[in-house]
Amino acid sequence: MFNDLTRYLDTIDTAALLVLKNGRPIYSFGDLQHRYQCHSMRKSFLSALIGIAVASDGFDLSLTLDALHIDDRHPLSAVEKQATLYDLLLARSGIYHPANYETPWMQRIKPARHSHAPGENWCYNNWDFNALGTAWRQLTGEDIHQAFAQRIAAPTGMEDFRPAEDGGYEPGAASDHPAYPFRLSTRDLARFGQLFLQQGCWDGVQVIPARWVNTSTLPISHAGDRGAYGYMWWVTRDGIAWPEAILPPASYSARGAGGHVCLVMPTLNMVVVHRVDTDCPGKEVNRFQLGKLLQLLLNDVSGDL
Repeated sequence: MFNDLTRYLDTIDTAALLVLKNGRPIYSFGDLQHRYQCHSMRKSFLSALIGIAVASDGFDLSLTLDALHIDDRHPLSAVEKQATLYDLLLARSGIYHPANYETPWMQRIKPARHSHAPGENWCYNNWDFNALGTAWRQLTGEDIHQAFAQRIAAPTGMEDFRPAEDGGYEPGAASDHPAYPFRLSTRDLARFGQLFLQQGCWDGVQVIPARWVNTSTLPISHAGDRGAYGYMWWVTRDGIAWPEAILPPASYSARGAGGHVCLVMPTLNMVVVHRVDTDCPGKEVNRFQLGKLLQLLLNDVSGDL
């Protein structure tokens, strides 16, 4: 079992892979303790924190940017300022201002400025995600990485996360709103996925509201050949997520540039974490390679879905 998968991993830039089924490891590859960059998986971490804050009335998704006095270097229009925090959470703000920490793909897919009203159009847009980080700090008064350490890493027993070293802010010339990069080990990231698989509950403690887990991972926006999108989670739509792989219904994932994935498959009671050492220039496992390795894994654990 897993022989074909292991042989394939040896041919690509995978640094680590960990598979949990029923809460227990059934396959591992590489260094599970090394704290790799997370890239855009950071967005799912912030979504989880927002869910905790929403439940305690500390984060009102109906607030507009105008009400929060959130603007940017190239001033937002009156229409753009009517975008709500909910619009940003869904990546439907209609604000196509330049953003920090964007990949070339994000820049290519961004529509022209002022081409859509808030709520009208989905676009995977770092301006939304970064401005949500600004709103988080403004409304809660908390640092994102310290909050993650206290509210998620500590309750789930993460072993390697060090917020002072593994979190920070990435400013840039494009925008006033910095990114908030993370580093996590593969085994700690698997705990994050397992927390969602367990409906936000860990050792009898409701860390994240179950309702938030369920609503944030719904296929709210159509994302073409990448599936669908929820509250800063990628969601499988009709089995679609990566090329040449057919995923079980209701699966969802946090994804980061270079091939970082935290995939939750509730129907199989399984979490899959895939990492690449993107600190090394040129290291990448592309979406086609990810699709192949996931299908090899699925063939072994559940038959050809």
